[in-house]
Amino acid sequence: MNRRNILIGLGVVAAGAAAGGAYWLRAAPTPLPGTAAAPQETMTLAAKTGGEPVFADDHVLGSAEAPVTILEYSSLTCPHCANFHKNTLPQVKSDWIDAGRARMVYRHYPLDQLALRAAAAANCIEGDAFFGFLDVLFKNQEKWAHSGDPLKALQQLAALAGLGPDAFEACINDEAQITRILELQTDGRDRYSIASTPSFVVNGTLVQGALPYDEFNAALEQAASKAS
Repeated sequence: MNRRNILIGLGVVAAGAAAGGAYWLRAAPTPLPGTAAAPQETMTLAAKTGGEPVFADDHVLGSAEAPVTILEYSSLTCPHCANFHKNTLPQVKSDWIDAGRARMVYRHYPLDQLALRAAAAANCIEGDAFFGFLDVLFKNQEKWAHSGDPLKALQQLAALAGLGPDAFEACINDEAQITRILELQTDGRDRYSIASTPSFVVNGTLVQGALPYDEFNAALEQAASKAS
């Protein structure tokens, strides 16, 4: 697989949306030559809520018994994604995830090569520490993603999460890991028509943009009402 062609094909040249607080991609509506195949559900399917698959290697926060499942597609270099994680997610976590009313499934949707490498590094952080590392990356996005040497800055943050220099290099160059990230990105585009970040699939319904809590909460309440 040619990763460069996949990233270009998925539209990694992005522009800030005029409305909705999303990063929009110039994404083709049909699969492109060389695009990663969709994940095989028969091999990796773990559970379903509202018809959307949750794969065995997904990063999940919250109870599998929660009536609402939030699939998040974000890029670690997307400022709108950082805005959601800093300003909306904390209350979503308190009111919905910690309360057992929703679970969040985070999936990488890298907009550029740096986001792809950061995603690969994050995937080497195991368990709940993965989400802690995401918080660090989003809260410090301006510092590492826009530094003179972003990979070095990323490595320094990864070291704080317990990922040493050798492990970091192995992670960001792990072909299997990078292939899997792109598979899930392609699956999100093809299955849910994901074309911007952040995008969310809430019990099967697409919700786009870094919405303020009240608006995002309304979407969750609607999904919870239908699930009851």
